[in-house]
Order: sequence, then structure tokens, then C-alpha cells
Amino acid sequence: MTDTAVDAPTAPDAGGSPTGHNGLPAGPWGGGLPSGPRGPRSRRALYNRRLRATDEQWSVPGRLLAALFARPGLIRALSTGNAPVERDGRVLNRGVQALLGLTTALDKATNRGGGTPDPVATRDVFTATTQLVMPSRTDVHVVGRTIPGPAGAPDLPVRIYRRFGVGIGRPARRPGAIAYFHGGGWVVGDLDSHDGSCRMLAAVTGSVVVAVDYRLAPEHPFPAAVEDCLAAYAWVQRNHSALGTAPGVVGVMGDSAGGNLAAVVAQETRPGRRSAADDVPPPVAQCLVYPALDARFLTESFRVMGEGFFLTGEGMEAYRAHYLPHPADYEDARASPILCEDLDGLAPAVVVTAGFDPLRDEGAAYAGSLVAAGVPVEYRCYDDMVHGFFGMGVVPDCLALATEVCDAMGSLMRRATPRRD
Repeated sequence: MTDTAVDAPTAPDAGGSPTGHNGLPAGPWGGGLPSGPRGPRSRRALYNRRLRATDEQWSVPGRLLAALFARPGLIRALSTGNAPVERDGRVLNRGVQALLGLTTALDKATNRGGGTPDPVATRDVFTATTQLVMPSRTDVHVVGRTIPGPAGAPDLPVRIYRRFGVGIGRPARRPGAIAYFHGGGWVVGDLDSHDGSCRMLAAVTGSVVVAVDYRLAPEHPFPAAVEDCLAAYAWVQRNHSALGTAPGVVGVMGDSAGGNLAAVVAQETRPGRRSAADDVPPPVAQCLVYPALDARFLTESFRVMGEGFFLTGEGMEAYRAHYLPHPADYEDARASPILCEDLDGLAPAVVVTAGFDPLRDEGAAYAGSLVAAGVPVEYRCYDDMVHGFFGMGVVPDCLALATEVCDAMGSLMRRATPRRD
């Protein structure tokens, strides 16, 4: 068996255009990928580690891991065996299978008590791990600062990323901005944990990326994270001159819990909503990467994929207990944006899910609801991937697909960015 991803084939719909899972448009990714003995050619062409060597920096352990996972057969043989992992009609990517096997073995060796660790106790480990498995783009200028938080709350740390050379030239074209909200179940994650991903996003899209260090639960439960992200988004909109970005051209993006927050910001900043302001227009684009959209945990993928693939049902319940200590809040659209009854006027969206992810079905359902509301959507379920692949850079296919996701967001942002002659 090769490294080929097992994607659902595309078929023409009544209008002759390709469709993806759940009848949604397949988007810029297309359908089945032509493959050879080394796996999908499109993934290899999209990301070439040798070509990126001049502007990509790895830690020494990260470089060793990346070299190891480029040939995952040995790890699989030692940890999980060579048999492919199949579930729900899907086949797990070989590199991800090797990473899963290695991680499982390490967890058994270090988690003596067994069970799911308290998420709060894993904050430092989460950040250290994500920094280890992602490269750091060196062709990006990065600066940290603080901005005003919501009324009565402390200032918010943010980190601003700009690819060298962006916005410079005659005639100058100011880039758009992307407000990025990190994942981590609203309990873990920070500016450092997603630094590699935000560097890549800025480098690939050419947009100025503003990463937001919102308050975490359980110290600051719902709706603190929502309020922080709304305040940060408003600051990005109001400070385009200082950021050197095009006025009004701001997108939102996030992974997992951050995808939830990005969806909420897109909903709540529309005219007539509670967070709308005359000088804060809604986003021009949104990219939701395996977003957490429904706090009720009712989907089939939660049942089928809730054990054995990094993110587990038990872990999700632990995160939810910290962020949403009051079950009545599960029904609040600011916690479960899939429950928003009015999706009209939302920004064009890229919605990305993974086949081996408990959150898969709610992401697909939300994409379908956006389409039904007339919102342009580019949807893709990477059938062979797991929750978290966007930050698993040591696996070559994961880094290629993460680059692809960033490029799709970049396309949305470029369509919305005016040219200055």
C-alpha cells in the first residue's frame, strides 16, 4: 500500500461541476488524486521540503522526526504493524498512522495513571509538542504587542506576521489581514503553540496575520474567549493604517476551537447583530479548519471516530466541562455556531474537515448550511487525515495539505483585496 490518500471520487452534478462529500462543491482541491509509487503527485508538487530548505527552520529534534516520518514504514512496523488502519470506509494516511503509533507508545510510557489527563495540566506539553512538529518560516517578519481587550478585561497579547516584501512596490497593493484564533479546546494553546502555522499562513497567503492570545478556560470560561476574539477582530479592522493593510479587508481563520471562534466572529459582526459596529465591517473571508461547531456532541462521527485518533470523545468532554461549565450554554449559538438560525450574508468560506475526526460531521453539516444560505463555500474532507493535521508538519503529507489550506484562504483574500493603481 502506498501513501495515496483515499478520497471520495468526484462526480459531475446536474450542472456538470465536480462535487465533494455530502454533495457540496469539491472546491479547489478537485477529486481523486493521481498517484504513483511515492503517493499523490499533487501533494509532492505542492510542498517540496528541499525547495523550502532556504526559508524553513527546524529544531534539531524536529528535523530528525521529519526525516523519520518521510519513511514511516519502520515506525509502523515497530508500533502499530504494517496493516492499514480502516474505519467507516476510510483508510488512515500511512505517515499519520506512524505518528499515532509513536505517540500512543509514548503516552503509555509516561501516563502511568492511565485515562485522559486534565487538559489544564497539559498546556506546556501541548505548546512544546506543537513547536517541535512544525517548521518555522524565516521569510516572515514577526512582531508581538498588546492591544485593548474587551471592556473590563485585560489587554490582549497578539503576534503580527508579514511576509517580507508584502505591500512594497510601485504601485503598492496593500494586503488584507487575517485574524487567526488558535485551537486547543479553549483550554490549551497560545501564540507559541501556533507560531509555525501562522508563519506559514502569512508566507503562503501574502496577508498580514494577527494571531490572538485569547483568555483560556477554566480560569476564564465562556464567553470570555468569544469577547476577546471580537475585540481583537475590531482592533484589526480599526488599525489598518498601522498594520499597513487594506481598509475593511479582514478575514478570520482558526483551527478546532479557533475555527469555532472564527465562525462566531463572522456571525456576530454582521449588521444588526449584537457585536456589530459601524466602523467594524464583517469579515470578507473565513477559513474554518476542522472546526468545533456543536457543543452537544450528537454526530455519528463523534461516535465512530471518538477513540484512537488523537482527539477523543472523552477528551472533548473534558475540554467542554472547562469551557462550558453550564450545560444550558451548549444551545447558545456563540458556543455552538451551527445553531445560528440566520446565516445570510456571511463571508465566503473555506471549510476543512478530516475523515478520522470526531468533528468531521458537524463541519460538513455547517458547510451544507452555508451553501443552503447562499454563501460561497469551498469544502473538503481529507478522508485519510486526523484532527490536528494542520499542525503536524513532521508528516510530509500533513504539511502539504496545510499549505493547500492556506493557499485556499489566500485565494479568498486576494479576491477581496482591491488593487491600488
